[in-house]
Amino acid sequence: MDKDIKALNEQVRAESELSRSILEQVGKVIVGQIAMVERLMIGLLTRGHILIEGVPGLAKTLAVRTLADVIDAEFKRIQFTPDLLPADLVGTLIFNQKDGSFVPRKGPIFANLILADEINRAPAKVQSALLESMQERQVTIGDSTYPLPEPFLVLATQNPIEQEGTYPLPEAQVDRFMLKLKVGYPGRADERAILERMGVERPIAVDKVVSPKLLLRASEVVDQIYMDERVKEYVLDLVFASRDPKAFQLPDLADLIAYGASPRATLYLSRAAKAHAFLRGRGYVTPEDVKAIGMDVLRHRILLTYEAEAEQLHSEDIIRRIFDAVEVP
Repeated sequence: MDKDIKALNEQVRAESELSRSILEQVGKVIVGQIAMVERLMIGLLTRGHILIEGVPGLAKTLAVRTLADVIDAEFKRIQFTPDLLPADLVGTLIFNQKDGSFVPRKGPIFANLILADEINRAPAKVQSALLESMQERQVTIGDSTYPLPEPFLVLATQNPIEQEGTYPLPEAQVDRFMLKLKVGYPGRADERAILERMGVERPIAVDKVVSPKLLLRASEVVDQIYMDERVKEYVLDLVFASRDPKAFQLPDLADLIAYGASPRATLYLSRAAKAHAFLRGRGYVTPEDVKAIGMDVLRHRILLTYEAEAEQLHSEDIIRRIFDAVEVP
């Protein structure tokens, strides 16, 4: 077993050089938002989609477009609006007058990286069309089904400021996102660097350092990363503590949690922890990997009661309590 892990470590170190090159190139353009860029990489490596909540102007679009340039992938930005239709997203059939037939016109969903900007501004039908594409990784137009390209990553954004005229995502649909990130303002030093770097309208060139095919190969290596049985039990303990806090000496949380994390949380927490270990050049997962990514996997999967809201508690407060209480192997 030790020999297998050693060999896997060497393979991971070799493959993770690609990730470091990607992060280095993206860092030429994006200042500060290291955590967001790393989570984008985790999404790519694990085929997991990401929901980002943050005010406008935090370089979300720029980060995704730059990442697409670096990995030589196709990028599409879709601005969600109340009048958007599912056909505007996935495509539709167009009548060909020459031969009297209908031909498919594929929508913007057919790209490697999709930025669904302000997803909560579109009605439920459009949101469902996007989420179905994310889940099935294919689109049906007329009677034909078309696979989406690989890799395929959806980054959806929500504006936390304006709620008027929006259609909030149902909690069951939010669960389909692997990660939910909350992006805040940059620090003063980072904002000064942004001013120096982006204060003049000139494009910053980045190199294409990896192809989508190589990225898919790296994702296969991520799947092979070793997770010890004790770490697996730790992941299960975290998830089950959100469902039955009394069993983990957290009786006061029982009245604060309406619904605990779903089984998707268990799967995504282990996959994301493997990708986090990969980015660190390790062929095995540690509890620190689980902790590092845990908040982003769990924050949208633990639903609070009215009592918790009355006490002005957030899911992050509950998750911190769970991480503090569950024994680390």
